[in-house]
Amino acid sequence: MPVIKSAKKALRSSERKRIFNLRKKRAMKEAVKTVTKLVSNKKSKEATEKLAGAYKAIDKAVKRGIIKKNTAARKKSTLARLIKNISK
Repeated sequence: MPVIKSAKKALRSSERKRIFNLRKKRAMKEAVKTVTKLVSNKKSKEATEKLAGAYKAIDKAVKRGIIKKNTAARKKSTLARLIKNISK
């Protein structure tokens, strides 16, 4: 445990940031999972509607520094490819 006053404050602030980051990460994972489940159930229209929400969650995670840009691009392209393949 921290002894110095500034270290105590840093601990509080890092814990607060950790909670925000976990929330963003969980929201992103749930959005991606929702789209993939819809794709696996062959519901292309609903999956396309949910895709925008998944993109938004991924972009917010990048903005906060939770995931890197290339990881976000890879996730987005994977989702887009899944929906493209189901709509054929």
